[in-house]
Amino acid sequence: MVGSVLDVVVDLRPSYSTFGKVFSTELSFDNRKQILIPAGFAHGFSVLSDFAHVLYKADKFFNQESEAGIYFDDPDLSIDWGIDKANSIISLKDKKLPLMADYIIKTI
Repeated sequence: MVGSVLDVVVDLRPSYSTFGKVFSTELSFDNRKQILIPAGFAHGFSVLSDFAHVLYKADKFFNQESEAGIYFDDPDLSIDWGIDKANSIISLKDKKLPLMADYIIKTI
């Protein structure tokens, strides 16, 4: 890894007591931390340095039809991304993701 990112995960498993809970940690070349994110969690990150290179390992091949997520700036989750959101670059796909409340309704 090069640079520094804030890695954020949200538990999307409705039957667990940790459902909707947010966890974040900084991953960097200097601290050499890694994170394992099991199935059933939303995952995103913000780049805290001028640039970053991140390597992923996955347990399955990418399947666009099963892709899902939560809107990054959901007010119910109140995630502090550690960056100025006014200057952030968000993909069009990520801008269209549902709020957590809409995700809950969709999964019931």
